[in-house]
Amino acid sequence: MVRLIMLGGPGSGKGTQALKIAQDLDITIISTGNILRSAIISDDDLGKKAKEYVEKGELVPDRMMIEFMRKRLLQDDAAKGWVLEGYPRTAFQAEELDFLLDDLDQKINYAIYLNVSEETMIQRSLSRGNIDDKLDILQKRIELFKQRTTPILEYYEYKHNLITVSGENSIEQIEQEIFNKTKTI
Repeated sequence: MVRLIMLGGPGSGKGTQALKIAQDLDITIISTGNILRSAIISDDDLGKKAKEYVEKGELVPDRMMIEFMRKRLLQDDAAKGWVLEGYPRTAFQAEELDFLLDDLDQKINYAIYLNVSEETMIQRSLSRGNIDDKLDILQKRIELFKQRTTPILEYYEYKHNLITVSGENSIEQIEQEIFNKTKTI
């Protein structure tokens, strides 16, 4: 059973690679963005609480995100394995995710970090044309990413399941490097 986490900054290609890996291995891609959108649409109590944060442009609190993750990981399609994209965003969330997975009798095979330069993050993000991909906003997101991601990388490095891949190559080359480095799965 394959369970992977994709880590990387804005424009690193983590969404693209998560999708490719999920398709290649016939496993589910779990995106926090999709989880939050579904929760808000469902209009249940947890979704209503999350909506308040999302509408203000704030991060949904860790405890609430863990509850969303618990619900999502218990769905039938997650039983055959998954690629997690967009979560965890802090070392605390990484640790809480491990506790949750222990409760569910699951474990992560690898956390895959797509390492790209700041220049590449900016160039790729600006070329996407998303509403939040403006230079000043991007620079703030990149700085926040750097502050939050270093502790996450250290956490997974300590647990001996971090794989770092250069995200500067073509989509196909990155995918091949991921499969080469995770050949045990």
